[in-house]
Amino acid sequence: MRDPDDRHTPLDALRASLAAVVEEMAGGAGAGVTSGRRSLVLERPPKPELGDYASNVALAVAKAAGMPPRELAARLGEGMSGRLGEELVRFEVAGPGFLNLFLADAWHRRALAEVLDAGEGFGGGGVGDRGERVLVEFVSANPTGPLHVGHARNAAYGDSLARLLAFHGHDVEREFYVNDAGSQVRKLGESIGALARGEQVPADGYQGDYVQNLLASLTNAASMDAAELGGAAVNVMMGQIMRSLQRFGVAFDHVVYETTLHQPREDLKGAGGGPLSAVEHALELLAQRGHTYESEGALWLRSTEMGDDKDRVLVRSTGEHTYFASDIAYHQAKRERGFERQIDVWGADHHGYMKRMRAAYVALGGQADELEMVIMQLVHLLRGGQRAQMSKRSGEFVTVDDLVEEIGVDAARWFLLSRSHETTIDLDLDLAVRQSSENPVFYVQYAHARIVSMLEKAGAGRVEAALAEIDGDGPDLHPAERDVVKALVALPEEVGEAAQRRAPHRIAAYALDLAQRFTAFYRDCRVVGAEDRQAESLRIALCVASRNALARSLWMLGVGAPEQM
Repeated sequence: MRDPDDRHTPLDALRASLAAVVEEMAGGAGAGVTSGRRSLVLERPPKPELGDYASNVALAVAKAAGMPPRELAARLGEGMSGRLGEELVRFEVAGPGFLNLFLADAWHRRALAEVLDAGEGFGGGGVGDRGERVLVEFVSANPTGPLHVGHARNAAYGDSLARLLAFHGHDVEREFYVNDAGSQVRKLGESIGALARGEQVPADGYQGDYVQNLLASLTNAASMDAAELGGAAVNVMMGQIMRSLQRFGVAFDHVVYETTLHQPREDLKGAGGGPLSAVEHALELLAQRGHTYESEGALWLRSTEMGDDKDRVLVRSTGEHTYFASDIAYHQAKRERGFERQIDVWGADHHGYMKRMRAAYVALGGQADELEMVIMQLVHLLRGGQRAQMSKRSGEFVTVDDLVEEIGVDAARWFLLSRSHETTIDLDLDLAVRQSSENPVFYVQYAHARIVSMLEKAGAGRVEAALAEIDGDGPDLHPAERDVVKALVALPEEVGEAAQRRAPHRIAAYALDLAQRFTAFYRDCRVVGAEDRQAESLRIALCVASRNALARSLWMLGVGAPEQM
């Protein structure tokens, strides 16, 4: 079996042939669009009468090549005929110079065989030896309350992105950063302490049933001071947060507490030889690089020199470190742990924080593009077309646990991931639980379960024989069969695009498209008991490849691939 990291996929081979022909026909004029593995555009036309694949390469290089685009496209088509032989039925020049390629059944059969030869790992490893050590830090909610629906979107996105990057070939780890220091923890302690004494919670304190529940879980709360009580409450709250995330299918490699950044470390030595905390270490590095100064009794970062709107306070005149100083130390610690790329997944309220964080990262000596900050947009819950009001056991918000109880993990993750993180989501709760083709997650999962059922009906022996028989000739392929093959061979490029653009929603779109094309194939083509053994073998092989692709796509989304429904 071929190594799944070997990226000579069917589309790679087709693109390489076209790139070679462009270089033959256009010489150096084509270098700009043929260099690199993904630079030459080769896409599926919207209508089958326009061919299997189309390219605008003639339009892109005609001027530099010194010939009209349609003439160049015709020459490229002739060159492709010579290279592909019987695998190319014909070509057409369309519009101002588009090249449309019509591929033979032989190409589709060979492409399917290559997909199956790569096994369940087909589509992965595309980054090859260019993989990076990546840390995805996500959720990182303040440990002063339960996770709400906005955190659910952050959790689904961060986990799916980590899966996607790992499948693409990167070395990925997941991390949760706990803001367990500062005023918000003290306020939580003050709120619980007030309840313990039978007093009213301060106006700026924490409200909600969950605060009362925290009190019930803490013994001797009335005798603790606010800081001690806040710390104890954070420990309880983090246990609840991690259990909620575990139910949501999310796990972390590391959990880092902000308080540890303020503790002296023997491996960090200051100028005087004594141990420094991570925060002191980061501030010393910034000072050594000339990026800090004192004014009005406070220590400032010259962040405007690195593109920020204004300089930022690191240590207040009271001697207290700002949250920003902790965040700087945290990102420096991640650099020193050997991560080549840091991806922070933040809530919508962090947009204004991006410039200062990137400025600090550069001030520490990092490259600006090594730090990525992804801003998640909001989630609105709808029921009956109206904003939904769900159970509020835990305060004035809808929790992750509420959402999972209402629609289940699979539906929640699918609907939170099916749109770009850059857009607001209207999550239709009625649709999410509907068991019909209108519900996209049900539709995709049902397609997978249907395939499993068909393969079980065929029997393991027949499936094994079918996979050994697909390389030969056979009856003409049905358009629906060809359609499924083209959808299957698109997976590696979809994974690559989704990974590069940090866009798991592309995988959801791919899975739905493949499920739709497979359903049309199932409707039009009898699988088990087909009219011809060769036809049955190819269709069984299509089922196996489609099952693998759907299962892998659902896995990247953190959604289950059920074998029966």
